[in-house]
Amino acid sequence: MSVITQPTDLLRRQDPQMADVLDGEARRQAGTLQLSAAENFTSTAVLAALGSPLANKYAEGYPGARYHGGCEYADLAEQIAVERAKALFGAEHANVQPHSGSSAVLAAYAALLRPGDTVLAMGLPYGGHLTHGSPANISGQWFTFVGYGVDGGTGLVDYRQVQALARAHRPRAIVCGSISYPRHLEYSAFREIADEVGAYLIADAAHPIGLVAGGAAPSPVPYADVVCATTHKVLRGPRGGMVLCGAEFAERIDRAVFPFTQGGAQMHTIAAKAVAFGEAARPAFATYAHRVVSNARVLAGALEEHGFTVTTGGTDTHIITADPAPLGVDGPTARGRLAAAGMVLDTCVLPYGDQRGVRLGTAAVTTQGMGEPQMLRIAEMFAAALHGEAARTRTEVGELTAGFPPYGE
Repeated sequence: MSVITQPTDLLRRQDPQMADVLDGEARRQAGTLQLSAAENFTSTAVLAALGSPLANKYAEGYPGARYHGGCEYADLAEQIAVERAKALFGAEHANVQPHSGSSAVLAAYAALLRPGDTVLAMGLPYGGHLTHGSPANISGQWFTFVGYGVDGGTGLVDYRQVQALARAHRPRAIVCGSISYPRHLEYSAFREIADEVGAYLIADAAHPIGLVAGGAAPSPVPYADVVCATTHKVLRGPRGGMVLCGAEFAERIDRAVFPFTQGGAQMHTIAAKAVAFGEAARPAFATYAHRVVSNARVLAGALEEHGFTVTTGGTDTHIITADPAPLGVDGPTARGRLAAAGMVLDTCVLPYGDQRGVRLGTAAVTTQGMGEPQMLRIAEMFAAALHGEAARTRTEVGELTAGFPPYGE
């Protein structure tokens, strides 16, 4: 095993209990199929930055204006991350301090809204995120959210409905983004609607931002006032968030991140973000991003052939959402059977009724080097697992993953 997939000898000597946990997680990741749409494998360089001495540094504030001394290298790391993010996405300003995608979205709200303002966003029953108005989330408690949905037949965003709701409710902001929408959003259409009603446009691009970096998805940056994103998922960086915006909103966004919603930046994570941005700027990443999409399309088509109902009839991204009901099970049951067979994914709401289906993605398996033959095989294993052949399928999963180790031999 590589040093990445097992704890160091020092950790083994000092904390064998935690070393066992990390060993177990490494084996789990390597020996099962990671098909969660929100997960990926970072590079070893990203992992090295996460374990760097910057993990020790407290650096409240921004480069050149810190509240702690000894920040000269922390400043350099953040400046590199900011400049790389701006160049990668063509943005005038980037804030790389948000600890998560949710933190990034809440910072956007803090910068542009006031408690009680009306916000138009994708409704939770159609794939909206918790930060898009869930009553259990601060967004739903501080703001008045109106939810738009998708067409019940096609599963696609109904832009005429979005426009009608915007005209009726005159929101202060419109949020475009979803955790389970497999198609490209028409950012220009959202921009036109926002301009018509005088609303800010916030793009929650947590899922597609990695595809944007690789040129495999349209960019929201030219259209949205603020773009919120994660740095993991397809982007293949550390778990964290970022905010992109134009120069006119830069100061408001920075103040909303620090000191309004967060304290000290996680400098080791920011260094790892910089590494990931640098990797995403290389031609190899563009090849990877397009392969993620082609794998998803092949897998979606194969799942349909095996009886699944794939929402929207396919995908433009790394995300596939599907209804396993034709195979005699619901989403939660399917997830459990697939997990028992070594295939890890999530459930999601379906764009019709109140059923839950499955949500999966191809980012991690593509990072491992899998291609079309493996996508066809995965679809076959899905069907077998849901037909009660978990033990045999688990063996096949082990055979498949053995040929595609996440970090090499």
